[in-house]
Amino acid sequence: MTYRTGTIGQFMAWTKQVIRDPQAAKGKPKRWFDSEVTARAALGRPSPGREVSPEAMVKLLSPGNLRLLQILAKKRPRSVQELADLAGRKQASVSRTLRRLAEAGIVAMTRGRGRERRPELVATRVQLEIDLTAKKGRRIAVRPRAAA
Repeated sequence: MTYRTGTIGQFMAWTKQVIRDPQAAKGKPKRWFDSEVTARAALGRPSPGREVSPEAMVKLLSPGNLRLLQILAKKRPRSVQELADLAGRKQASVSRTLRRLAEAGIVAMTRGRGRERRPELVATRVQLEIDLTAKKGRRIAVRPRAAA
């Protein structure tokens, strides 16, 4: 393990221990993160569920789905229904697509009014890493990126 996860309190306690006894840090990770998600993002590692087959990524980034992303970027709809109306698609279809895009780290869903969920574009670029030697078929690691 090259890092450790924990709360701020745990990090403070660890730091105080190392100050009292520097040998306690020997062979221990020197990097701390508040969660596995933060660690993966900082270290450029894909999160579980963000590895997909090349075929699945092609489907996910289909012309229709890219249009949804363009609408999200330009119109900033306040709900899934509004996005579906703007795209001329059924809400159920848009909801499924948004769920897959959220799993890939490309969009995020935030709470709106009542039961409404607001889709937000969180990555305007993605970096794909293809493992050409994977045993169970080729896999793609998806690393979402915000605009530079």
